[in-house]
Amino acid sequence: MQAQFQNQTEQPLSVKKVLTNAGVSKRLYQATKRQQDSFAVAKTVIAPTRLIAPGETLTVTFPPETSDPEVPVSNEPLAIIFEDDNWLVINKPAGLTSVPGPSNRNDTLVNRVKGHLERAGATDLRPHVITRLDRFTSGVVLVAKNRMATGFANQMLARHQLQKEYQAVVVGHLDQEHGLIDLPIGQVGTEFARQVISAGQSAQTEYWVERKLPEATRLRVHLHTGRTHQIRVHFNHLGHPLLGDQLYGGPLDQGITRQALHASQLTFSDPFSQQLFEFKAPLPADMLKYE
Repeated sequence: MQAQFQNQTEQPLSVKKVLTNAGVSKRLYQATKRQQDSFAVAKTVIAPTRLIAPGETLTVTFPPETSDPEVPVSNEPLAIIFEDDNWLVINKPAGLTSVPGPSNRNDTLVNRVKGHLERAGATDLRPHVITRLDRFTSGVVLVAKNRMATGFANQMLARHQLQKEYQAVVVGHLDQEHGLIDLPIGQVGTEFARQVISAGQSAQTEYWVERKLPEATRLRVHLHTGRTHQIRVHFNHLGHPLLGDQLYGGPLDQGITRQALHASQLTFSDPFSQQLFEFKAPLPADMLKYE
């Protein structure tokens, strides 16, 4: 991957300073520095010790992320919402695991993305899932296609600059049309399920009632934090588990056989183009009855 960075200050800066000012991580800088002919000005290769003058543009060739032989290629289909040189946005179906693990190393979202990248002739072949979803949660997933995109995405996550919205269907009717659940979430012992516990991590879930059904409510949910199972835990704690959510006590007899949760929208400012990106995924067939 190649990118350009201008010294927009009024004083000469080192190559490292130009890149760190642009948000390039120290780890990526060090990896790039070890590669020959990584830095150039006006098409002339320069040493990393050369100063970049005010207004001068530095061209950087970042090292590719080569294929991990432990991650097989899958040629199963992907529902691609958007793709450019840095990002891949997928509408993940319920039932597809996001990343390889002991129970499935051959056909996860990562395996499918790797197959897609190989077929496109990409040199970066280690995709990074940024907005990971549980296996049975459907909807928008952001994948970084190279090291620089991954670094920028991690910064956006740390600064809460990735705005995620979900559609959820919960048991019963909530007392408020709009609310903010601010309750810490943690793990008790080795239990897989999370709980609201005083020693947990801070977690905030905001919701709006979208539609009241006879025995359930469809919600629009905005995450202010990204804890494991956050939406499922918070609404279960309030006594309103998600339909179909067997792990958290949701009923299995109301027409949906997985947790009724769909990542419907992702919004962020693209650090490469400075454009506002907004991606949406429509409700899948098993949740349309609650629309």
